[in-house]
This record gives sequence, structure tokens and C-alpha cells, in this order.
Amino acid sequence: MTEVGFKRKLAAILSADVEGYSRLMDDDEEATVRTLTAYRNAITDLVQQFRGRVVDAPGDKILAEFSSVVDAVNCAVEIQRDLAERNADLAYKRKMEFQIGVNLGDVIEEDGRIYGDGVNIAARVESLAEAGGICISGIAYNQVANKLDLGYEDLGEHQVKNISTPIPVYRVLSFPGAAAHRVVQAKEATRRKWRKTAYAAAVVVVIVAALGIWQFYLRRPSVEPASVDKMAYALPDKPSIAVLAFDNLTGDPSQEYFSDGIAEEIITSLSKVAELFVIARNSSFSYKGKPIKIQQVSEELGVRYVLEGSVRKSNDKVRITAQLIDAIWGQHLWAESYDRDSQDIFEVQDEITMNIVTGLRVKLTEGEQARFWRKNHFKTETNYKYMQYISLSREATQESIVRTGQLAREITEAEPESGVGYRLQGWYHLEIAQRGISPRENITLAFKFAQKSLALDESDGYAHSLLGKTFLLMRQYDKAIAEGERAVELLPNGAAVLCTLGMTRCDARQLDGGIADIKQGIRLNPFPAYWYYHQLGRCYLQKGQYEDALTEFKKALQRAPNAPFIHAYLAFTYIFLDRQEETRASAAKAMEWRPDIPWACLPKYYLIKTKPI
Repeated sequence: MTEVGFKRKLAAILSADVEGYSRLMDDDEEATVRTLTAYRNAITDLVQQFRGRVVDAPGDKILAEFSSVVDAVNCAVEIQRDLAERNADLAYKRKMEFQIGVNLGDVIEEDGRIYGDGVNIAARVESLAEAGGICISGIAYNQVANKLDLGYEDLGEHQVKNISTPIPVYRVLSFPGAAAHRVVQAKEATRRKWRKTAYAAAVVVVIVAALGIWQFYLRRPSVEPASVDKMAYALPDKPSIAVLAFDNLTGDPSQEYFSDGIAEEIITSLSKVAELFVIARNSSFSYKGKPIKIQQVSEELGVRYVLEGSVRKSNDKVRITAQLIDAIWGQHLWAESYDRDSQDIFEVQDEITMNIVTGLRVKLTEGEQARFWRKNHFKTETNYKYMQYISLSREATQESIVRTGQLAREITEAEPESGVGYRLQGWYHLEIAQRGISPRENITLAFKFAQKSLALDESDGYAHSLLGKTFLLMRQYDKAIAEGERAVELLPNGAAVLCTLGMTRCDARQLDGGIADIKQGIRLNPFPAYWYYHQLGRCYLQKGQYEDALTEFKKALQRAPNAPFIHAYLAFTYIFLDRQEETRASAAKAMEWRPDIPWACLPKYYLIKTKPI
């Protein structure tokens, strides 16, 4: 005894907390309280089954003690298994997942409650666990490592408030991604299988296969690991991912837009998360239809994680499969199959995206959570039109541009309360303005549609980028930069958004900032369209870095060899480098492609007036 009424003892402490509790309460208070009560009762029963005692349960937290660390960790695993099965019956946004931490330490007991560093460390360890996951302290790990048939991942040492020595922390690999979790997810998908008569047999097969597969993954790579030394780019200092184009298994090439649209929407959602590094669609989709390896994708794009999937559609039913792969370790982190009605496609996209975020242990800020759950759940028909718009906008032909304008108007008419249709109309008018079709009138229309879109949804980063582009064309640089910066704030992984901001800064003579923005955009989109390099070359040209400008213009020309303005800019650059033969050739090429445009002649004219030929 240290003092009268107090006693010290060594105990295994289990600390649990609901992840995302505030979001659940904001969504539906009564449902959240009902679920929490049911889950708390289930946890209490399991704690007692494993010879433990629930010490306290304030709010969404639970604190329990055990006399054995083995019992505490076994109990934690069973809790997560049980709650995962219960969550399978809930809508995705209503799933309630706990983080659990386990520690072995000295505690003070008073009137049935426990206090001290042992409890504080358990709480700190719990905060490092992902939703539905378990972390344990180093001292707990030493007690269970050789006693339980589980895998562990060393998360390094972490500081704990009021504890001078950092605490080693380990992640228990049974959740998420363990066999039991896969079984539960398989059950959820199985409930919706088209052939319900095969239910019982399917579950048995999945259970056996999942157990075997998990053991296999735990011991050896499932794909050939990528080499960090062979990366074309250094890995970012945060989780990096490329989302590949989903395979179209419908058997109908005309449905390609549908499978592409699902993958693209996942990219868009992930791009809103500042703690992720997300490769742009142009680069990740460059592998579409090619026999590639995950190792190749990882090394060429400089990312650690790769998502791949497929889509099968039959009438109003859709089956989507997705798997997330750690290319460095060569292992699948998770694989899921979703059988849904077509009208539920948005929910599937949200689920896949959230699975990625939680699987990579990324914490969303409150603002990101608000933006993450999409506000515009279109009707099924409108969604198909939206996907067609996105697909056609990549083609940039006269026919495709006309069709995108029609689709944008149809989307607006069908969903007048959504800002998306107005934003799409804005981009359409901006595109035709830049092609010389009634530029003043169409820029004005683009400006009005951007404002209307933002009035309905201020958090739409693409609408801010559109408004910034119209301000740029109006030569209102301060406003253009402000809108561009807001767009990047909302879409920190938006490669095109970053490059548009960079272009704006360069035109405003903020050259260093513009170059940095465009370079970051190219890192996010390693296989970019020509205009990324063209705009970077313009920045270098204005800054007087002529060799660098020449390098970028040549890269742009490789991607758009028939673009006359690139030849013209090359001619300008050669003038400053005093390379007369190349100047003549580039100027002639520009005039050959577009003899009707006066600026194509300017480099040649400038050379004649300033240099002897």
C-alpha cells in the first residue's frame, strides 16, 4: 500500500474509443446512441468472457483491465471480429468502428477505478490504431509475441505525455485485413449475390479460402515487390497511391465510360485529402489496356500503393471489385467485391475510397470529412451522363466538345440544385472561348456559371479553378490567384488545378511560385498532357532560363507535334540562345501548320530585324 485506500498492481489495460464519433452524432444522434449502447454491451460481455473487468465507459470510450496480457489481446481481437460482423448489417456511413490499444503497466486502484502511467500509455497506443484496428505497447508485445497466432507490424517508438521515454508500439495484423474481417465482408457481399441458392456453400468456400490466403499473404509477397532504388521519382513523405482504370467486364465497349468514371470519381475523392499523394488520372490511366505489372506502375509513377479493380454490369445490377496493393511489400492490403443496384453506385465509390483512407491509416480533418462525403448523389441517369461528359472531355475534338455542352445542359436541367452541372457548363464555354468562338461572350458565360456553381457548393475545388481561369483571361490576376489557391486548398492533389494556378502566377510575374506549382503538378501527373510542359517552358522563358525553357518546350512538342504555338515558342527560345538555324526551322514549322496566324511569323520577323541572316 502506498497510501490508505490506494493500492498498486500490475495489470493489462485495454482502451477503446469510437473513431469518427462526432461525425456519427452529427448525422443521427439517436441512431448513434442506440448503436453505441448495443456495442458497449457486446464489448462488456466479451471482456467478462476473457476474465476481464470493464472499469469505466464514459461517452464513446471504454476502459477495461485484465490480469493477463494474452487475455486482453485475445479479447481485443474478438471484439473487433464481433463488431465487424455487426457493422455488416449497417449502412456504410452508419458503421461504428473502434480503435483499441493494449498495454501492460503499473496502475493505482481506488474505489474500483484505475489510474496512472499504465492507463495513459494504453490510451496513447489506442490513438495510433486505425478504425477497426488494434495496437499494443512494446511491453505487451513482448508478452504475447510467441503465444498468439497473430502477425505484428512494428510502428516504431512514440512519445506519451508525461512519459520521458518513447514507447514502442506494434500493430496487430489480424485487423483490418485479416481472415476474419474478409469473412465478414464476404458475408456482406454474399447477402446480395444474384444466386442466393449458393449462399451456404459460398460462405464456406470464402471462409476456407480467406484463412488460407491471409496466411499466405502474411508470409510471402502476392505480387513482385517494387524497388525503391528503381523509382523514377522519390517516394513522397506521405502515403502515395495510383488508381488504375477499372477493367470493363460488361462485354460492351460502349460501357467503357462507366468503368472509367468509377475509377475517376475515386481519384477525385482521394485528391481532396491533404495527407495523401494521389497520382492524376492522365498518368494512372495511361496503363489502360496494357499488360502491366504492379511493380512497373509503382516504379514508374513513384508510388507505394496501387488500386486496381473491375466492373461488371447487367441491366440494373453492378458488381465492382477492388483491391489495394502495397507495391513495396508486394502484398494485398484488402480486396472487396460489391454487388449493388446501379442507383447505389455512389455509395460503392464512397466505400472504396473510405476503405483506402482507413487502410492507409490516414486521419481526415473535419473539413476533409465534410467534403469527403459527396453532396451531389445524382439520379442514376444523370450519373451516366456525368460519366459520359468526363469521358468525352478527354477527347477534345469538335464533335466531343459539342456533345459535352449538351450533356452539361442536360445534367443541369435534371439536377438544378447541384452545382456540378453549372460548373460543367462553365468549362464548356471556357473551352470554346479559348478556341476563338465568340471569346468575350463565352468567357462571360463561363464566369456566370462558375459563380452559380459556387453559390450552390463553395467546396467545389474545380469550380474555384474555373472561376480563377476566367479571372485570368480577364487579366484580373489577384482574383485569379486567390481562386486558384482556394482550389488547391480544396484539391491538394489536383494536378491540373496546380498547373492552372502555376500558369496564373507566371502571367502575374510570380515566376518562382508558378514554376513550383507546375512542377508539383507534373509530379502528381508524371505522364501529363503537353500543356503542362508548355506552361513550364513559358515560365522559364520569362525568367530568362532559356535552356530550361527549351527542354520543356521539346517535351511539349513530343506530346503535341502538330501544335504551331509550341514551334513558335521554340523559335523565340532559339533566338535568345543565338541558334539561328533552329530559329528558322521552328518559325517555318509554325507558319507551315498555321500560316494564317500572324504570331507564327513573329520569331522569324524578330530574327530578321535583330540578326543578320
